[in-house]
Amino acid sequence: MTLSMLSGEPRVITAGADVLGQALDAQAVPRVAVDWRPPMPGTEDDLARVLADPRRTAANARAAGRLVSARPQLVAVRPAHEVLDLPPGTFLHAGPPIEWERASGPMRGALIGAMLLEGLASDAREAEDRLAAGRARLEPCHHHRTVGPMAGVVSPSMWMFEVRDAEHGGTAYCSLNEGLGKVLRYGAYGPEVIGRLRWMDEVLGPALRAALELTGPLDLRALIAQALQMGDELHNRNRAATSLLVRELAPGLVEAAPARAAEVLRFAAGNDHFFLNAGMAACKVSADAARDVPGSTMVVAMARNGTDFGIQVSGLGGRWFTGPAGVPDGLYLGAYGPADANPDIGDSTITETAGLGGFAMAAAPAIVRFVGGDVSEATAATRSMYEITLAEHPAYQIPGLGFRGTPVGVDVTLVARTGVLPTVNTGIAGRVAGTGQVGAGLVTPPASAFTEALAALARAVPVG
Repeated sequence: MTLSMLSGEPRVITAGADVLGQALDAQAVPRVAVDWRPPMPGTEDDLARVLADPRRTAANARAAGRLVSARPQLVAVRPAHEVLDLPPGTFLHAGPPIEWERASGPMRGALIGAMLLEGLASDAREAEDRLAAGRARLEPCHHHRTVGPMAGVVSPSMWMFEVRDAEHGGTAYCSLNEGLGKVLRYGAYGPEVIGRLRWMDEVLGPALRAALELTGPLDLRALIAQALQMGDELHNRNRAATSLLVRELAPGLVEAAPARAAEVLRFAAGNDHFFLNAGMAACKVSADAARDVPGSTMVVAMARNGTDFGIQVSGLGGRWFTGPAGVPDGLYLGAYGPADANPDIGDSTITETAGLGGFAMAAAPAIVRFVGGDVSEATAATRSMYEITLAEHPAYQIPGLGFRGTPVGVDVTLVARTGVLPTVNTGIAGRVAGTGQVGAGLVTPPASAFTEALAALARAVPVG
C-alpha cells in the first residue's frame, strides 16, 4: 500500500491555516480544502461534557422538530392592556432585562415617548425624571410572550398583532409597525411620533381588528414561505410579505371599516416593513414551541436591548446569557456615520432564531442594497449558517440554493466547535435619544453569550 501511495498522484487535504494551501495552489497541486477551526478557547471541557450527554441528540431533534412544525396564524389585533394585562406605568422593552441607568439612548428615547403617549408626563424632561426615579416598571418583552423591534417598547394603549400556533397551541404578540425614519422604536419621541402612535391607537388598530374578525385567521407560515420565493428575507426586506398581507386584509378592511379603509391601506402599503412585526410574532411563537426540552442545546431566543446581546437556550429555561452588543457594520443615511450609531438593539433577531433574516439572505439578493456587501456575500452568509444549525426548514425554502430549506435551530455546541457566530442583519439606531434611524447593516453576537450558555449546559448534565 505504501508503494501505491508513492507511485500515484498525491491527494492533498488542507485544513486550518491556509499557508500550505496557498503554496500548493501556486504550484497547481490539486487539493481538498476543509474549513476547520479549533473550538472556541476555553470551551473544550464543557464541550466534551455536553456532547457526551445522552439526552442531547433526541432532545435537539425534538426541539428543532417543534420549531419547524409550528403553524403560526394571525388571529387578532388587540390592545396591549387587554392581552398582556399591562397596568399603567409598566413598559415592556426589547432584549434581556435592563435598568434605566444602563439603558442606551434609543431605549431611553422610546421609554420617554411611551410615557408621553400614556399621559404619564407632560414633557420629555418630566418623563426622563420619572423614569430615572424608578416611577415606571420595565420588563423584557420576551417574558410576556412578546417581541418588539429595535427598542421594542410596548405600553398599555398600543395595539398588538396576536399570533397563534395552530400546531402546538402557543400564542405570541408584537406591536404594530410605525414605518421607517423618526419612529418610537428607534428612540424618537417628537410630536410627529406621538401623533402617529395616537392615530395607530385610534384608527389603525381598531380597523385591523374589525378586518380580521371578518377574514378569520391568516396563515403566516404560508405568507412567509411565499415571500421568500419573491425575494424577501423577512427581517430587513419585507416588501413582498407586506404586499401579500395587504392583499389578504384589503377586502376585510373595506367591508369592516369603509370610512377608514383608504387611509389604513395607504399607510400599510406605503410601509414596506408593515409585515415585519407580524412576522416577528410568527417567529416568536415558533421558537417558543421548542422551549424547555431538557438536554437540548438549541437557541430559542436571541435579543438585544442596545447595551447587551442575550440568548436563551431550550434546555435552560428562561435564563439569559449575555455579552456586549456590537455596533453594526453597514450603510448610513445622509450624513450619519459609525460615530452616530448605537450598539445593536431589538427583538427582531427572533427572525434569525427561526431561520429567517440573516440566515435567509441568499433568498433576498436585493437586501445588500440596504445593509451593504454584495450578492455573493449574502449567499455565503446563508451557507455558513448551515454549519451551526440543527435543521433545514421544510416550508421556508431558498430558490437560489435549489429550494434548500433555510438553516434553522442554532446549536450552542456547533457555535463553540466551529467558532462561527450567527449572522444578523439589522437597522441601526442613532445613539442619541430622539435621533431615530441612522442606517442598516450586519452584526455578529458576542461569543461570550454562547460560551456562557455552554458552560451552564455542562453543569446541567446529569451525573452518572
